[in-house]
Amino acid sequence: MHHAKHAAAGGPPNRRPHPTAALALAALSLSATLLAAPARAQSVPVPVQPPTAQRGLPDFTDLVEQVGPAVVNIRTTERVRGGQRGGPEMDEDMQEFFRRFFGQPPGGSTPPGSRPDPRNPRQGPEEEQQRGVGSGFIFTADGYVMTNAHVVEGADEVYVTLTDKREFKAKIIGTDKRTDVAVVKIDVSGGLPYVKIGDVSKLRVGEWVMAIGSPFGLDNTVTAGIVSAKARDTGEFVAFIQTDVAINPGNSGGPLINMRGEVVGINSQILSRSGGFMGVSFAIPMDEAVRVADQLRATGRVVRGRIGVQIGEVTKDVAESLGLGRTSGALVRAVEAGGPAEKGGVEAGDIITRFDGRTVERSSDLPRMVGNTRPGTKSTLQVFRRGQTRDLNVAVAEIEPERSRRAMAPENGPTPPASAAAGVLGLTLSNLAEDAKRELKVKGGVRVESVDGAAARAGLREGDVILSVANTEVLDIKQFEAALAKLDKSKPVNVLFRRGDWAQYALIRPVK
Repeated sequence: MHHAKHAAAGGPPNRRPHPTAALALAALSLSATLLAAPARAQSVPVPVQPPTAQRGLPDFTDLVEQVGPAVVNIRTTERVRGGQRGGPEMDEDMQEFFRRFFGQPPGGSTPPGSRPDPRNPRQGPEEEQQRGVGSGFIFTADGYVMTNAHVVEGADEVYVTLTDKREFKAKIIGTDKRTDVAVVKIDVSGGLPYVKIGDVSKLRVGEWVMAIGSPFGLDNTVTAGIVSAKARDTGEFVAFIQTDVAINPGNSGGPLINMRGEVVGINSQILSRSGGFMGVSFAIPMDEAVRVADQLRATGRVVRGRIGVQIGEVTKDVAESLGLGRTSGALVRAVEAGGPAEKGGVEAGDIITRFDGRTVERSSDLPRMVGNTRPGTKSTLQVFRRGQTRDLNVAVAEIEPERSRRAMAPENGPTPPASAAAGVLGLTLSNLAEDAKRELKVKGGVRVESVDGAAARAGLREGDVILSVANTEVLDIKQFEAALAKLDKSKPVNVLFRRGDWAQYALIRPVK
């Protein structure tokens, strides 16, 4: 109030010409002079044209009126026994913050779904307790609402409040933790306002966008900013839209809106050291969200494809040493026994460069491509193996919970070590025992018995099994020596090796 009164009491502003207006006047005056000049003045150099007038800041008022009625507040509750509450009362936004960023309510509250202990007399009758707040938006006229999975996760009841203050109990249709998308349904007589879905492929970095939500429980809050980056890879299943729109706890699940009034994303995460907004927020692209929502509405769950590989990044050193050309693709570190990839001929150490004709730029691209493929589809993988590219056909299966990986069984006693050829790299090797070959499902290889010098600096250690050297497959020590003898010992050499169930590359650099 003090600042408002101070501003109101201030005198009239100084009447100075605006810089842009002054520039325009100067340009106009110059043009008039040139037009009035005689014909002999044609040799005068043409003046630099003034810059185009800057466009004014965007006006979001019409967008708010257009989209605002379709944005909702989502309140969740859980049923607890009186006496289960732990610690002092805490407001809704802080409860949502602790639950989102720390995984459980503060104060040691009983987890949702737990049952009262009959031996504890302090546990009273069951009652409904506020659990968290978030945002969402209506995307169909018959009451389907899209939000984040983490907003409704673990809730016993979900309440949706419209901008006209009507509140409805909602039914959870389905949730998908991988993309953090959820769909809930409210039953309302008559039509409802709903959003238009935008084309994410047309979204441009630097474009103005707006968010509407309930940060800290404050309904119908509008914030705006620009798109900072597209397809931001944060290690999640989704490649996010990054913005600088102010997003805080309670905004989760609300829409990200372009200047045409279309929803292009669902506000989901922030990058923060304080728990509050620090200029970096992430939204789930609507093309991915719609795919998920359609499946949730149809079956209540999302079906994804899998091919049965564990993958890793392709580093610059590995790409150069293998002759791949550029740092791209997904390195196959392990192949699931009996899985689609193994049946299709994929081997540990392969680098998958294309999937169904689409380039795999980063390793994180592959799970998204495969996941969005319908199970049962016959897909083509392009792999780079020992200096050559080949196409493999793989039948995509349905994704399932990750299986526990078995550790590699130790070999029987080592066979005689390799000669001095391997010693140049700091390696002492032995042929791989037959039972180890069966365990690893490989034709052969050499086992590292001891490691020193250049090989140790490259990360190799005792127990590793080397499968190839400089893109040449090695089945035993004899082949290892032959491959090594052809190499320039003064240059780095790449080796493909297995460590347990994982395959990876190392670049051994000789001492200069």
